[in-house]
Amino acid sequence: MFDHPSFDAHEGVHVFFDEATGLRCIIAIHSTHLGPSAGGCRMWNYETGAQMLTDALRLSQGMSYKNAMAGLELGGGKAVIWGNSHTDKTPDLFRAFGRAVESLQGKYYTAEDVGIDVADIQIAGEETRYAAGREDASGDPSPVTALGVFHGLKAAAARAFGSDDLTDRKVAVQGVGSVGGHLCTHLAQAGAKLIICDVDREALTEVAKTTGAVIVQPDEIYEQDVDIFSPNALGAVINETTLDQLKAKVIAGGANNQLIIPEMGELLRRKGILYAPDYVINGGGIINVASEIRGDYSRDWVDGKLDALIATLEQVMDTALSEDVPTNIIADRIARARIGRG
Repeated sequence: MFDHPSFDAHEGVHVFFDEATGLRCIIAIHSTHLGPSAGGCRMWNYETGAQMLTDALRLSQGMSYKNAMAGLELGGGKAVIWGNSHTDKTPDLFRAFGRAVESLQGKYYTAEDVGIDVADIQIAGEETRYAAGREDASGDPSPVTALGVFHGLKAAAARAFGSDDLTDRKVAVQGVGSVGGHLCTHLAQAGAKLIICDVDREALTEVAKTTGAVIVQPDEIYEQDVDIFSPNALGAVINETTLDQLKAKVIAGGANNQLIIPEMGELLRRKGILYAPDYVINGGGIINVASEIRGDYSRDWVDGKLDALIATLEQVMDTALSEDVPTNIIADRIARARIGRG
């Protein structure tokens, strides 16, 4: 554990197994410097346990940074469940997950992430007080995440192209699920021309029908001749292979851990690509969840925090451009200082 390349002084890494339900779960707590850790639960059919651990460690660190940059009194944590979200879900499995969360006695609040929906969190909430994003409270955080990404994308466009007007701007959107689908609606309403991909053919067809988007194969999305590339699926999509294919001048999307290694930020800078750091631009969802955790959900409070988040993103990009430093380095510097690790 302590030699793992993604271990970053995590405060706790908890492994849970429930034979009766088949639950295989890791909850990683990176930091509670600013408050109890919070972050969504991801359900994914990992190839190995090592891959699952890496995901938990990286995602929980990202949540510390995300919550800090969003100005929230929350630390960073993440839960990952090993399983197929289409075939392995049962109510009992999520009740077992809820008991796992409850056993941490408030050190970690869970919510939705990839493969997990509001109904799953509602069931987990039968067994724990520390589940947010419930149907009867703040609900699905994805629309707020997408709204924040949209405004952040416009801020990046203003710096890359001299205007935030998206009329006829070509945008390649990777992933049109919960966040990507809502983002496509915002982009189409703003006049952008969309090229989309996803492994879910039904979602692709629906988004294409409502936005006029052109569908391409997943491995073709990187090479599209577009102004903006927006990753909204899984992480590590910016790597040495895809970097050579990218023609976009801006990368701005809702996916977590978009850079396979931090050094990719410097390579993007050298190539003249403006990168909106993922854990800054995609903080809308956790802001929505945080309002519920506070005990008195308020959309006005959420909108105010979202405006402040975009201002922080603008600060990150402006500082990076003025100092000729990668945007992810500037964001990391600010985030680590806020969690006492500067």
